[in-house]
Amino acid sequence: MTSTLLTGFLLGLSLILPIGAQNAFVLRIGLRGEHVLAVCLTCALSDAILILAGVSGFAQLSARVPWAETILLYGGAAFLIVYGGRSFMAAFGSASLRPSDAAPESLGRVVLTCLAFTWLNPHVYLDTVVLIGSLSTQFEQGKEAFAAGAMLASFTFFFSLGFGARLLKPFFARLITWRILDIAIGLIMWLTAARLLLGEGAA
Repeated sequence: MTSTLLTGFLLGLSLILPIGAQNAFVLRIGLRGEHVLAVCLTCALSDAILILAGVSGFAQLSARVPWAETILLYGGAAFLIVYGGRSFMAAFGSASLRPSDAAPESLGRVVLTCLAFTWLNPHVYLDTVVLIGSLSTQFEQGKEAFAAGAMLASFTFFFSLGFGARLLKPFFARLITWRILDIAIGLIMWLTAARLLLGEGAA
């Protein structure tokens, strides 16, 4: 049981670790120190729901509605393009402010943005629902432990990223550093959108 849990944890961590649009968003929220708990919970719980769906056999059901992936693909790409443009505007415009100078965003807006990063990315379904769901069939006697390990990886990663970002605050004390971060986030958003549209993306 322990080895199955560890296998699920390591797989979940390997899938979520690469820097992507969602991780960049969580990092920025952590650096700003706004609604960090809500964002981390939203990301981790969303992953948990998708993992449960995959382990429960939702992948077979989703294969019967192929049009849903197309909607997610273009909807997700459009969202990433818009958000990426917003990051570039923040970097080069008057919105390029340190966290202490910028007006705080509402909890509702931050959570909705976080949900969009998760649920509008079709590749998250490939990782959590299809891949984890398919691999869970190898652990017929320990499927629950495998799923629990993958969920634990999401909670561990997002909470470490969100709350650990405060350790980088001294580095982000200068305005130029925030401009570089916003530019990097904009590039990540646009590259992710391009990969989605070209069929080469990763979650």
